[in-house]
Amino acid sequence: MSKLNAKEYKYFEDIKRINEDGSEYWLARELAGVLEYKQWRNFSKVIDRAMLACKNSALNIDDHFIETSKTVEAGATTKKVIDYSLTRYGCYLIVQNGDPRKEIIALGQTYFAIQTRRAEVAAAFNHLDENNKRLVARGSIKHWNQLLADAAHRAGVISNGDYAIFQNAGYKGLYGGLTVAEKIRKAIIEMGSTLPENLPTPEKRIQEIEREEIRKLRESQKPLMLDE
Repeated sequence: MSKLNAKEYKYFEDIKRINEDGSEYWLARELAGVLEYKQWRNFSKVIDRAMLACKNSALNIDDHFIETSKTVEAGATTKKVIDYSLTRYGCYLIVQNGDPRKEIIALGQTYFAIQTRRAEVAAAFNHLDENNKRLVARGSIKHWNQLLADAAHRAGVISNGDYAIFQNAGYKGLYGGLTVAEKIRKAIIEMGSTLPENLPTPEKRIQEIEREEIRKLRESQKPLMLDE
């Protein structure tokens, strides 16, 4: 870890806590502050998406997002509000689903990165229904596109407008509009696979599927005893 990264990562180290058994954890409300979310209701939406990603990884949500409470001052009185005790993996899923425009989110993605056992992930993916497979694939593509764009912008190679043109040209090439991806299309044809423009159109938009799956997730959980 470079000296610069060590200094930047201190944001996350400062709020890290240690259990009696030596295991590390983070509190969601403290993480929200570091990730520059000023309103809990906005951050709770990120937690919902992170929980859904945890479920789609065939992992137990309660192992990584442990519901707890916190006492806060409300004027002249105090009240208890919802909080979560998060594992490193829980934090990783949160920053994966955070606002990509925030520089601190990109830093968090690096800090909380873990080595995923590919065989287990592949096995879990194959057991998902088609809707959740689409959500997983979309999340992965979105993540790597963000990393590619961030790297290009940090290097000063292209502007936002140029990057958009670059991406659009690639899509048009893949879909037969240009010859940019001619070799890819040729390979698809030679393998006897279906060209992108001939794939069946899904009945539901990916955003609609995501909302439905989050609603199912909420309905399957125990009712929360506390709320703001």
